[in-house]
Amino acid sequence: MPGGRLKLDPRDLYALGAHRGGIDERWFSSTTNADNGPGTPADEGLSYIVAGNGAEPKKILLKEAIETLGDEFLGAAVMAKHGGWNVLTKFFDNLGPIPHHMHQMEEHARRVGRKGKPEAYYFPPQYNFKDNNFPYTFMGLEPGTTQDDVRRCLERWNQGDNGILYHSKAYRLKPGSGWHIPAGILHAPGSLVTYEPQVNSDVFGMFQSMVEGRAVPWDLLVKDVPPEYHHDLDYIIGMLDWEANVDPHFMQHHYFAPRAVGEDEKWVVYGTADFSAKELTVRPGRSVTVRDGAAYGLIVTQGFGRVGGLEVETPTLIRYGQLTKDELFVTAGRAGEGVEVRNTSDREDLVMLKHFGPV
Repeated sequence: MPGGRLKLDPRDLYALGAHRGGIDERWFSSTTNADNGPGTPADEGLSYIVAGNGAEPKKILLKEAIETLGDEFLGAAVMAKHGGWNVLTKFFDNLGPIPHHMHQMEEHARRVGRKGKPEAYYFPPQYNFKDNNFPYTFMGLEPGTTQDDVRRCLERWNQGDNGILYHSKAYRLKPGSGWHIPAGILHAPGSLVTYEPQVNSDVFGMFQSMVEGRAVPWDLLVKDVPPEYHHDLDYIIGMLDWEANVDPHFMQHHYFAPRAVGEDEKWVVYGTADFSAKELTVRPGRSVTVRDGAAYGLIVTQGFGRVGGLEVETPTLIRYGQLTKDELFVTAGRAGEGVEVRNTSDREDLVMLKHFGPV
């Protein structure tokens, strides 16, 4: 169920109909189509560039702009190496936890025509004014867990709760910190609003048969498994990065504490070549010029001001489909030249998150 903290008007939480579920995510600078089954609109998940300030401003898909002018948006080297903007960043916001699941590693994702999906989490304090029902995330498996333990859980799929969480460990989520979850690692995200940079892929396999009393169908375990392996437990368990899951120093290897970059910025996602993210804070009445070595998207999480001459503000309440002034995309050339960020408030900080793809 939606957590209700993304500033979407409560009247619009089910704007697409209850049959399609509540809206619990917001995607940023996205060139990735959402994979939400039958009835999914052709542009669901895709970001638009907005030109003009009139009643009907012109909108252009970011995906089409990068396909047409990729060298100008991302730089020739990134386009030659990666062929596009290969990162998807989102907020997700749930009332409770989601099932223990994994995202396939490259080897297994390729077998269904997809990419492997590592991801990372940061919990922005501005959105986590309320913990909701379960501010803990189960991650990995307890050291000493065997593949036979997991096999027995899968064999009990249709007997109620299959008990997979008995073999995992829950960590209390802390606003202002984060985690790195490489592909192949089991995780059951808790109920904090999460800023999530990830590789732009939607592969997954659910390993938990029930969550909060709701049954999870076997189809969601094998959604991205070749049909001939849908009931092959050796193959399914083999999709897990076993050593990483049972790592006795899991927190030491995957927890993010922010790392300062000068006076105004800090890295909040780092240590992987797939994506990264910074948080920029500009104090009241001040301006800073920030330079970066790559293109990035940004989302303003607090305050108002100007970024590169454009007015930005954090919305209080958003109607479904309404344009806002809290999201921008900065091209590679402009990022290298430097972008002036000015806080025009004399009381409140201006805070934004900046997400980068691979370079």
